[in-house]
Amino acid sequence: MTMPQSYIWAPVCIIIFLQCSKVVTDTPVGSGLLLCQPAPRCGDHIYNPLEYCCDHHTILLLNRTRHCGPDCIFWPCLELCCPESFGPHKKFVVKLKVLGVKSRCFSSPISRNCPQAPDEDELGL
Repeated sequence: MTMPQSYIWAPVCIIIFLQCSKVVTDTPVGSGLLLCQPAPRCGDHIYNPLEYCCDHHTILLLNRTRHCGPDCIFWPCLELCCPESFGPHKKFVVKLKVLGVKSRCFSSPISRNCPQAPDEDELGL
């Protein structure tokens, strides 16, 4: 009596599956520091990139916000505040920081335009 080939391959597939899943479950889980990778630094200080970022040599909380122009808010960990025009009609644009690249206003993609501040003539001053 011969067995169908599917009966022979089924136990082999199960063993391979269990071995592969064992490899995955044996890996460390959690947000602990991995000793084989260099810790991120901001100037002379080490920081946790899951909670903080480094912005111009200053460690900031990831959810920290700042003003970009009079009526616009941005996240300095993720975005840049870029002046688009100067003079009486100042205009600001929020641009995205690109991961792994030193982001600059002239080369970063636009996230959104900030509303222009009314000039003194429009306010009647």
